[in-house]
Amino acid sequence: MKTTFYSGAYRFAVNSLKFTRLIAVIGLLLFAGCKKDSPSETKTDTGNGNGTGTGTGTGTGTGTGTGTGTGTTTDTLAASKVAVAALDDEVNAFMTTYNVPGVSVAITKGEKLVYLKAYGVSDQSKATKAIISDRYRLASLSKQITAVAIMKLLDQGKIKLDDKVFGDGALLGKTYGTKTYGANVTNITVDQLLHHTSGGWGNSVNDPMFSNPTMTAAQLITWTLDNRPLDQVPGTSYDYSNFGYCILGRVIEKITGQTYEEAVKTLVLKPIGITDMVIGGNTLADKKTKEVTYYGQSGENPYAYNISRMDAHGGWIATAADLARFLVYIDGFSVRTDIITASSLKTMYTGSTANAAYGCGWAIANKNYFHTGSLPGTATEQARLDNGFNFVILTNTRSFKANFDLALDQIFWKAYAKNPNWATEDLFLK
Repeated sequence: MKTTFYSGAYRFAVNSLKFTRLIAVIGLLLFAGCKKDSPSETKTDTGNGNGTGTGTGTGTGTGTGTGTGTGTTTDTLAASKVAVAALDDEVNAFMTTYNVPGVSVAITKGEKLVYLKAYGVSDQSKATKAIISDRYRLASLSKQITAVAIMKLLDQGKIKLDDKVFGDGALLGKTYGTKTYGANVTNITVDQLLHHTSGGWGNSVNDPMFSNPTMTAAQLITWTLDNRPLDQVPGTSYDYSNFGYCILGRVIEKITGQTYEEAVKTLVLKPIGITDMVIGGNTLADKKTKEVTYYGQSGENPYAYNISRMDAHGGWIATAADLARFLVYIDGFSVRTDIITASSLKTMYTGSTANAAYGCGWAIANKNYFHTGSLPGTATEQARLDNGFNFVILTNTRSFKANFDLALDQIFWKAYAKNPNWATEDLFLK
């Protein structure tokens, strides 16, 4: 079920516009919506709306963080020395309201990492205090990583966005499927998969990614092509599809000759100094080094899904700091050289004719680009903002209490509205 979600990035865009332009922006954003990573009747990813602001206030507090612990792991990163009470207050209130064990926050300003802090506990059974080198499941923030990898291949001349994906002469040829392809399947392009306009396999009609859990990605693609015809003509409608990004993962593998994970590390992560991001495991026993423990609410089991099969749409784990580093190399600001060309950056941040408010893996609000992620035991958000800030928020649970998604997003925006003093040093240099 789709819900309305008023992102702070949206609100920032709205508040920066004159009323005459506001109506046009609202009209576009009514089509926006990044949806769920897991099948649930009530939980979705990013939605849309026409919010009017985030409130004001001065904010006080000691910002000590929620939760205690006795963990022995030592951080290799430097946490913020400058306390931002307004942000601590918002995180603490969020954790208390929604029973969140652990949160990790990274904020950049002018492409400097000006805030990095962990709150609460990473493992309740061991009372392990959360630290900034903890790795969290990213859920749908994985899609932006996949999109950047595709843009890198575009810059290298190894792919075109109008390349066909299935059929004779297409990128994947007839590798998948055992039957004659259904109507319009051979017309699906890379661009349409990036924009969720492939014509089917989306959340509104039961995304195939959450069926046949014992199948490999290759087996699932074959099964879907054999059994799930498209619902629309490709390019004519928007329907958020995790499965579409699974296909993009296989495209990356085909072009590079590497596994999806190794290809992304080669194309995107290693060149910008990120070495600690990996595809996560499925069960508690598969937990990676420095990975947090996830906690379900309302009866959810965070270890019930095939996370490794979700690789290209929801499988990555990372620290907040590494994800913040990823953002400053694709934000179009001038301090650091972006990892993709200006042309590809513009392409990635441009919507489709079916949905102008969703680009290649990114929700769009004026010149703000953002996404959320949601799985049992996981809620995440990252945003590139036109005000010079970027932010990352990662948690190890998700809640079904009212306004949880909005409250997660508003952690940054409510603190920002109080105009706090941010650090001047760059924690990326530590």
